[in-house]
Amino acid sequence: QVQLVESGGGLVQPGGSLRLSCAASGFTFSSYPMSWYRQAPGKERALVARISNTRGYTDYADSVKGRFGISRDNAKNTVYLQMNSLQPEDTAVYYCNVRRGSIDSWGQGTQVMVSS
Repeated sequence: QVQLVESGGGLVQPGGSLRLSCAASGFTFSSYPMSWYRQAPGKERALVARISNTRGYTDYADSVKGRFGISRDNAKNTVYLQMNSLQPEDTAVYYCNVRRGSIDSWGQGTQVMVSS
């Protein structure tokens, strides 16, 4: 079955950086766009970034444009989220997502906390 395993979260000071990884299995990774979402306490889960399956087209939430970068390695079945210039409002649980037809699959999430 589909498995998405996120890693790389943690506590970072404002202005710092983190790189999240999502290792995927159970489906043909290179055939699907991949996305990162986040959910802050008391808020709905929201799209952060997405990347197309082969050509690497990317799209970002306005709040992270210019600070975050999504990339993928189809040989390693892994998608990444490089997060720079982190701010307290970036604090959230970050989730990896793949949508295959009408089916959404999610990882367990990785916590990112930005605090001094």
